[in-house]
Amino acid sequence: MKTTLGICRKKARYETEDDAWVVIHRADVVLRPYRCSLCRKFHLTSRTKGMRIRQVAVTPA
Repeated sequence: MKTTLGICRKKARYETEDDAWVVIHRADVVLRPYRCSLCRKFHLTSRTKGMRIRQVAVTPA
């Protein structure tokens, strides 16, 4: 996925993919993380068409 500089500046940045997954688990919509080619950090996207979604085991509290 190619991110433009304007989009990169507007999006939240996460240092690690795991940090991004913490936010994804709290979201009400389907999201996935990706590493930005500009800032080298992780952003979130709702685009999932043709993408492999990582399955994360959730342990009940």
